Amino acid sequence: MTSHRAFPLPPGARAYPLPTARGEFAVVDSVPKPGAEGKGVVLMLPGFTGSKEDFGLLHEPLAERGYRVVAVDGRGQHESAGPLDDETAYAQRELAQDVLAQAEALGGAVHLVGHSLGGQIARAAVLLDHSPFLSFTLVSSGPAEISVSQQQRVKLLRDALTMLSMTEVWEAIQAMGPPEEVGGPARGLGDQDQLRRRWLGHSPAQLLATGRQLCTEPDRVAELAAVPLPFHVLSGEHDDTWPVAILDDMARRLDAHRTVVTGAEHSPNADQPLPTAHALADFWDGLGRNPGPAVPGTA
Repeated sequence: MTSHRAFPLPPGARAYPLPTARGEFAVVDSVPKPGAEGKGVVLMLPGFTGSKEDFGLLHEPLAERGYRVVAVDGRGQHESAGPLDDETAYAQRELAQDVLAQAEALGGAVHLVGHSLGGQIARAAVLLDHSPFLSFTLVSSGPAEISVSQQQRVKLLRDALTMLSMTEVWEAIQAMGPPEEVGGPARGLGDQDQLRRRWLGHSPAQLLATGRQLCTEPDRVAELAAVPLPFHVLSGEHDDTWPVAILDDMARRLDAHRTVVTGAEHSPNADQPLPTAHALADFWDGLGRNPGPAVPGTA
């Protein structure tokens, strides 16, 4: 991890490299607030071009609800090391095994949360071995490949990465339009210098490999539905990456708790962090009272 952080830490959180059987991964870790009843550990995986900082605004409200939150940079993301030119290191199965190692390092029995690409990597981990997890929440992460319009944007990004340096690609992203619409980070996370520093921390091989995965991911919902875990599908009320109707259908197929966060789009964790945090905590709190799927709701 870098000695000078690009983003400030959430109140009460600390950043450190988490040692695992598959290497070290950069994390931001916050514990329950003093006086709050400790209720469990949450492992959060970010999306494409994202990082652990995407969950920064969730730490404090979840800590107040009694949850320890550990947000992680996956292999080759931001502050976690990874090969720069070896895409095989970022095969989905490899990334899924990283997640299992992270959960093991945290002692297991964790609530798993994956945003967008992170949801698909998390799904692959659950399908390999669900035993370390108490529940699985997919945040704005759909059943299969991303929408055609987003596939076109990811292809533009992947084409640029094969010809240009990471610095040159960043400059091209800025020229093309709002970053969140052309493969860049979600709105509201930080200023341009912070976002640029994060972008330059990514491995181009990671972006190439995971971008391809987003465009070719098969529908594995039936496999996931056979796993004996409580599921939660959470999204904003608008989403261009996976239309909300597709997420609704996936939730029905999983017999999952469903939350639609009013006023949010593809990144409810950044767009509407407080209702998103409360929806997550309400779901986990409810598992203690009723282990079965909860009633769908809107936050």
